[in-house]
Amino acid sequence: MNAGMVTAAYIVAAILFILSLAGLSKQESARRGNLCGIAGMTIAIIATILSRDVTNYGVLMIMMLIGGGIGAYLASRVEMTQMPELVAILHSFVGLAAVLVGFASYLDPDLALQGAEHTIHNVEVYLGILIGALTFTGSVIAWGKLNGKIGSAPLMLPNRHLLNLGIGVACLILLFVFLGAGKGFGTFLLVIMTLLAFAFGVHMVMAIGGADMPVVISMLNSYSGWAAAATGFMLSNDLLIITGALVGSSGAILSYIMCRAMNRKFLSVIAGGFGTTDASAAAAGDVEQGEVVPTTADELALQLQDAQSVVIVPGYGMAVAHAQHPVSELTKQLRANGVDVRFAIHPVAGRMPGHMNVLLAEANVPYDIVLEMDEINDDLADTDIVIVIGANDTVNPSALDDPNSPIAGMPVLEVWKAGQVIVSKRGMSTGYAGVDNPLFFHENTRMLFGDAKDSVNDILKAL
Repeated sequence: MNAGMVTAAYIVAAILFILSLAGLSKQESARRGNLCGIAGMTIAIIATILSRDVTNYGVLMIMMLIGGGIGAYLASRVEMTQMPELVAILHSFVGLAAVLVGFASYLDPDLALQGAEHTIHNVEVYLGILIGALTFTGSVIAWGKLNGKIGSAPLMLPNRHLLNLGIGVACLILLFVFLGAGKGFGTFLLVIMTLLAFAFGVHMVMAIGGADMPVVISMLNSYSGWAAAATGFMLSNDLLIITGALVGSSGAILSYIMCRAMNRKFLSVIAGGFGTTDASAAAAGDVEQGEVVPTTADELALQLQDAQSVVIVPGYGMAVAHAQHPVSELTKQLRANGVDVRFAIHPVAGRMPGHMNVLLAEANVPYDIVLEMDEINDDLADTDIVIVIGANDTVNPSALDDPNSPIAGMPVLEVWKAGQVIVSKRGMSTGYAGVDNPLFFHENTRMLFGDAKDSVNDILKAL
């Protein structure tokens, strides 16, 4: 395949990637968006394989079989509830690939560039390795936090901001030294910078509190995109540049949306520590919370029979309990009985952007009854029953009522305005932000203790 045909194929693939992003912006068109992405990637892979740059098809096919086999095996075993950590670890692969390609490109003996071209290429190599390295280790730490292998509490090292600043300044100084260095010393400088970037990626994500993980996932998504774009510049591959720019910019926009949903600034997320300040402990210790009133599945079933409108608020607890399918069955039964059932989704519910939407779609919950926070908050005051399943921080009234709370100012679902609030939880533990929730002690709140899946199944039996 000549260069012109490869370029044409890359253009078609790029258009399909843009259509994929557009389709994924709405649940109704998400399936079509996925298909466009699959088609674009298939065209890109075939065009790359048939290009003149590929000379050793034997090695290429072996590597594709190994990589494709591992990917297919992992994809077949990963449950929808494990999607956040899968996304995180995939980001790490992109970062590591950028690091390896950067070193390979720099050490390529056949590359003969002079003057400005040589300088530009070295800048591309340096930035590609830098972004890829911090993306790799940061994503690995995010994966560990999401699957519980690493604690969600932020790591608060003394003078941690100065430490980050020092690493950044050191990498900048190394860049200018690297541009004037020979191949041998330049390789040494690249290794030093890579180790610094590895350390920065670890410290950056370790210092971020668990409640900010949806922002972290979208942020790492953006980093992986810019790493891919840098790789595209190194390899003079237009499609990698376009694809990386699409992923990087969309991830940055998503990070902004997540931060706005949490009333947080991006730099404050990077600083970490959300929900772990002294104010949190003080607020928890000084306020008289009241008394918790438990309820049972039978009692809730009787209330649901008389209800006209019900709103279900899912959270990460629903994912952990694998309760999305019983919740879907409960929704069908209530709607069959004439009850107006809707879902209220907070933008940062779960462990990655859109986590709850993905789980509900998997359980075949109709798209038209799944509403975002801004769409449904005003209707909660006119709702008979709100059932909170595994959510905590996203329904915490202290975000609005307590100016000293670590989550003060964060927009939340105002479920306490409904006639009756039912909270399905295993116990009285705090949410991922580590902040106590006064909602549990409200007069119109009843606690349905137990595993969410078992509780919903018990409600279904009682109905």
